[in-house]
Amino acid sequence: MAVLVTGGAGYIGSHMVWELLDAGEEVVVLDRLSTGFAWAVAPEANLVVGDIADTELVAGLIRDHEVNAIIHFAGSIVVPESVADPLAYYANNTCKTRALIETAVRAGVPNFIFSSTAAVYGGAGSEPVREDARLAPESPYGLSKLMSEWMLRDAASAHGLRYAALRYFNVAGADPKGRTGQSTPGATHLIKVACETALGKRAAMQVYGTDYPTADGTCVRDYIHVSDLVAAHRLALQRLRAGGDSLVANCGYGHGYSVLEVIEAVRRVFGRDFAVETGPRRAGDAAAVVANSDLARAELGWAPARDDLDLIVRHALAWERILSAKNSPRAG
Repeated sequence: MAVLVTGGAGYIGSHMVWELLDAGEEVVVLDRLSTGFAWAVAPEANLVVGDIADTELVAGLIRDHEVNAIIHFAGSIVVPESVADPLAYYANNTCKTRALIETAVRAGVPNFIFSSTAAVYGGAGSEPVREDARLAPESPYGLSKLMSEWMLRDAASAHGLRYAALRYFNVAGADPKGRTGQSTPGATHLIKVACETALGKRAAMQVYGTDYPTADGTCVRDYIHVSDLVAAHRLALQRLRAGGDSLVANCGYGHGYSVLEVIEAVRRVFGRDFAVETGPRRAGDAAAVVANSDLARAELGWAPARDDLDLIVRHALAWERILSAKNSPRAG
């Protein structure tokens, strides 16, 4: 029996692969390598380069590796990009997810875990948001993920598929063992951008909007360590395999930090200042989004172990240094 991880060469997916392997699972990775990297996939996993919408390929992987669970990370994730090119996001995130779900149902895969997002809530306000809060995405990215949740709900009702949709808040940090991390060139994740700027990989970084209705005028987000996030997926997989009901759950720590507070944490951990510029708001950015993760803690037994902004930054900085060594002319 194997677990199929789509997007397993990407940031969160590559951490998931290590988490599963560390737990003794057999892992098959399907990734078209549009933003992921073959080298980021653990060597013990089976990497197949291809598209999740290739139904013949996916069905063959399910059959040949006796896949009994799919953990689906593949997709596009940049909010402003989704505003500029919404049809591409609906094609890549929604239509291709539909194809993957159909292939899973036809092949009899019983368990499906979906990488969803807090963007389904839109501007939820400063109070921690529960799963039963009003769903009001403010970007095509958020809408594309919400539509995928609805498809899973309906497929589960019609076909007996069991699923978990985990709504991520802001994922950050890197594998504490230095095996993988956020490696995408030009990434928009705040902590990565700040770490790149601190290390001189960027001349300066931008703060987009200082007039939000928050304490210091900048956006507030709930930052979750990527290792805690993939641990929640592993627990969700255990729950589904044990016959647990389908579940939609938040993954976050329940408190947020503003953009300026994150920048200050990077300065503190790095030990030196770096250039920060301010600019106008970006389309689709909500003022504040913070998780209520009581459901995940209760239903999954999830007990996050890395709820520490400085620790998250320290791991992110360490990974940036590893990337610098990988990209050095002498590294080859």
